[in-house]
Amino acid sequence: MIGRLNHVAIAVPDLQAAAAQYRDTLGATVGPAQDEPDHGVTVVFIELPNTKIELLYPLGENSPIQGFLDKNPAGGIHHMCYEVEDILAARDRLKSEGARVLGSGEPKIGAHGKPVLFLHPKDFNGCLIELEQV
Repeated sequence: MIGRLNHVAIAVPDLQAAAAQYRDTLGATVGPAQDEPDHGVTVVFIELPNTKIELLYPLGENSPIQGFLDKNPAGGIHHMCYEVEDILAARDRLKSEGARVLGSGEPKIGAHGKPVLFLHPKDFNGCLIELEQV
């Protein structure tokens, strides 16, 4: 059901410093910061030959990333995103197998302009999973 790894998301306490580290120290191609108010984050994508890294920074007072950073002040891996061809079929199959979809269960539009869903980390070995329709 899942396709390629789309990105690994890392919550960071300083977005500009993290982007500069990937650009200047690691020599990666770093995209511009983009606010995603529906998700409560500002994101920067790092382009790699085989996938992307998504840097996450809190946007607004109710950002879910702030809670993560409160528990992990240095930042850390927040989630992994896999591509799926049909997000509704994937959701329905996962739910029928007992997986919990976060939120209302309806896809939201993600940072790439495509429908996304998140799966509860307790159902996936402690890892928050994002599914993105391609």
